[in-house]
Order: sequence, then structure tokens, then C-alpha cells
Amino acid sequence: MIIRSKDMCVDAQTIGGCLEEFMREVRPRLMRLYDAYEGKGAITRRIRGQGLPNNRLSHAFPRYITTMAAGYLTGRPIQYGGDQEEGVQMLRRLYGACDVDSVDAELARDASICGKGICIVYADEMARPRAATLDPRQAFVVYDDTVEHRALLGVHFYARRGETGRPEGMHIYAYTPDACLHWTSRANAGPSGEPEWTSSFFDSVPMVEFWNNADERGDFEPVLSLIEAYDQLESDRMNDKQQFTDAILLLTGCVLENDDPDDARTPAQKLIEEKTLSLPDSDAQAQGLVKQSDEAGTEIFKNALRADIHKMSMVPDLTDEQFAYNSSGVAMRYKLLGLEQLTADKERWFREGLRCRLRLFARYMQLTSMAQLDPERVTMTFTRSLPVNESEAAQTVALLHGIVPDEVLFTQLPFMEDAMKLRGIKGEKEETD
Repeated sequence: MIIRSKDMCVDAQTIGGCLEEFMREVRPRLMRLYDAYEGKGAITRRIRGQGLPNNRLSHAFPRYITTMAAGYLTGRPIQYGGDQEEGVQMLRRLYGACDVDSVDAELARDASICGKGICIVYADEMARPRAATLDPRQAFVVYDDTVEHRALLGVHFYARRGETGRPEGMHIYAYTPDACLHWTSRANAGPSGEPEWTSSFFDSVPMVEFWNNADERGDFEPVLSLIEAYDQLESDRMNDKQQFTDAILLLTGCVLENDDPDDARTPAQKLIEEKTLSLPDSDAQAQGLVKQSDEAGTEIFKNALRADIHKMSMVPDLTDEQFAYNSSGVAMRYKLLGLEQLTADKERWFREGLRCRLRLFARYMQLTSMAQLDPERVTMTFTRSLPVNESEAAQTVALLHGIVPDEVLFTQLPFMEDAMKLRGIKGEKEETD
């Protein structure tokens, strides 16, 4: 978190200082996490001595952990409701116009990778509200130094490219509650001079950070060292196999000679190409010099590392043979208990970001007189993305029929997204009767 005084002056010097702090203290960590997610971990940069095999095997644990954790949180679209029917309906239409479900999925992915996702709310050329994601490596929010840590401004920067596509400086944007400031810098220098100024009507910073947890840490960040150890173990294992294939040939009691004067190859080259060797007498011996390896011990260590990665990240290994044996709902939930606890924490922080975005859209609806919406009264429902046993759900509904209201009961069925659909079905049936 980048913190400044709430009374600071927003000018080129202030923005330059915030940008310098971000580039120095935050961005290197984010780059490392994104490299791991994209399969460009530390093992891919390893260098060994000349002539030694250098296999660099990168395993996709970060991508697996992120896909599972983010999908479990936002795999199914977030539902909005409450007692403000007109306002909520208008909110749904505005969200649908900017495909906010996809935006939420991207935010959850970014938060899982680097600890935060960044959303910006803006007005398009038709003055319609839109929401989009920003790369966390190129954007951040500055907070004040009070206990509430209110957002002071948002900063977004990216490379300015010329006609040839080469970087020729940066575009730097600063978003305040009432304006958007734009600087164009040359090379990689910070902002300077007077900015271009555009007014804003959101009355608050239109850039929102969606934190993954209180520490702003990614889901696989705590186990990144274990993943790197797993990559190194498997890479060294492959190196040993390759060295075993290319083992040094030890000759005892003889030397290699070329018995064909017309053959320009050396004895060693001829042996490698023809794979045959003749020894002059029974006392001569040939054997390969290989390093003894403990395959059983290596396999145990590998499995232990794999188990620790899933245990410490709280994301289960769905390929585990024991995972599928207990398919009942209760047993499945016990196996997913760690992931559920992790997601519950992620949901609390994600909900806070959603509430901030709601306030921005509610402000737009108020200014355009579309509808009145109190964002604090809007309910947000997260649905876990889990395989559903439809038979168990149907049995539960049958047992509770007549005890629980139908509108509540039928929402437990996987094919009923919300109670409004049930109302529509009932209304159509009454009209036909």
C-alpha cells in the first residue's frame, strides 16, 4: 500500500514520487509472480557449466492454484439483489452492457496472482459508464495516512510507442475524485510540466483495488519457494538421466584405435555413431562411469513437495486418487474445507471492492436520473463453483416441500438460478389456466 498525506498537492512531483516508490518496492515482486504464473520461473533462468545438461522444467502449479482459487470464487456470476427493485434492475442492465461478469473473473485472477486486481470505472464516448481491468503491474491506488486509508488517487502508466512500435516514453494518468490528469513523458522519466486536465463526475477515485487478503499476497506466493524447489528437483532428475545416457566410457587394458586408414573419424566419433566396440582380449574391459542415484528417495521427496504445495496453498489436488473415493456432499466439503476458508477470506475483500464500484455506478445513476440506488443496501451473493449432485438436491427439496417456502426451496436446485424464474414460471402457468 502506498500512503501519502491526505492534504498532499497532486502535481508532477507528487505523482513522480509515488511512481518511483511503486517501481522500486512493489513492481519487482509483481513481475516475479506473473513470471511464475506464465511458466517463466527461476528455473528457466538457471545457468550450468559448459558441457553439462541444463534441462529447465517449469511446472504449472501457480496457474493451477490461481485457476482453482479464482474459479471457486467467481466461476459463477455474482448475483445482485435487495429491496430496491428499480435501482437493482438498472444496475444489472448497466453491468450487463459492460460485461461485468468477465471483468470480475479477470479481477479475481489478478488478485489470486499478485494479491490485488484493479478495476477502473469510466464514461465512454456516449457518456455511458463502463468498467475494465488494469494490469496491476502498471497501476496502483494511493491512500491517505488516516486509520480509514481512504483512496486519494489512482495512477496508471504504460509505454508510449512510436510508429515503429518501439517505446518512446510513457503515458501517465492520475485519477482524482474530480479530475483525470495526463502526462506524456520521454524515455522512462516521471511526469513533468503541466498535465492535460479532464473533469470527472464520479465524486470519488474511479480506480478500485480488489485485494486478495489483508496482506495483498497472491494465493501461490506463500508456496513459491516450494514450487521452485519442485522445478529444480525435476530438472536435476532429467539432467541425471541425460548424463546417464551420455556416460563416460572407461576402457581398461586397451585404448581406442582407428583400424581403417581411409576413415577420417576419430575412434571416439566412430564409437558414438556406430554404437559398437571391439575389445582386443579377455583382460580388456569397458564400462560407463555413471553417478549412482536414489530414485526411490527422489520420488518420496517429490511427492512430499507436491503434497506440501497443495497443503500450504489450501488448494486441493483433484488428481489425487483418494479425492474421488468419497463423492458424497459432506465428504467433498470436508476435503474442500481449506479452500473454503481461503475463499471466505477472499470473498470478504472482494466484496469490499465490489461495494466501492457500486458507489461509482450509483453516482452515475443519480446524475443521469436513471434511478435512485443506495449501494449500501444492495445484496451481493457469491455462489461456489462446485460440482452438484442433482439427485441429492432433488431429495432435499422433496423432503422439505410444504415446510420451506417454494421460492426459497427451489433455489436449491442447480437449474434454478434465482427465485425470480420460479415466479415467472408460476405466472405463465396461471395465465394458461
